[in-house]
Amino acid sequence: MDDASITCRLNGPLLVQGPVKLLDYEGNAFDLAGKVTYALCRCDKSSRKPFCDGSHKTCGFTATDKATPPA
Repeated sequence: MDDASITCRLNGPLLVQGPVKLLDYEGNAFDLAGKVTYALCRCDKSSRKPFCDGSHKTCGFTATDKATPPA
């Protein structure tokens, strides 16, 4: 099985890459047929939630998440 990753994009969405199942709050899977990369909204302005539609570019959303070393 290939590895999956989720990357916090600077001032943008979460970029999901690899074989990941995305479920709604009832446990139903989103149809991601043929997609191995997609972006999830973090700004809460997308008209395609949970997917990103680029709204973060015009709504003033900022995020500079960085991983910290383990304690």
